[in-house]
Amino acid sequence: MANAGGAKFEEPKVAGAAAGGAVDPATKGKEIWEGTCQACHGTGAAGAPKLGDKAAWAPRLKGGADAAIAIAIKGLNAMPPKGGYAGSDEEFKAAALYMINQSK
Repeated sequence: MANAGGAKFEEPKVAGAAAGGAVDPATKGKEIWEGTCQACHGTGAAGAPKLGDKAAWAPRLKGGADAAIAIAIKGLNAMPPKGGYAGSDEEFKAAALYMINQSK
């Protein structure tokens, strides 16, 4: 805004997904899991597969991670779309990949 008025400030660099980079499951995915997903996937509420439970995740991953994520984005059974997460699909995908990677 200041530059539009004639100032010569350098624009700040944008990091991560906003800059076109991938969202890291190990960092952002874990953060989202801790803030949103663990409510059900940490306890197994409403039949949600618990983080790290390979047997519970196996049938959900038969079609691959991308297919499981596509279903989760839309919601399934008691799980609302994106598990109730209000952020971007790419951020949600990072959280899903974090859970999937912990459960292989």
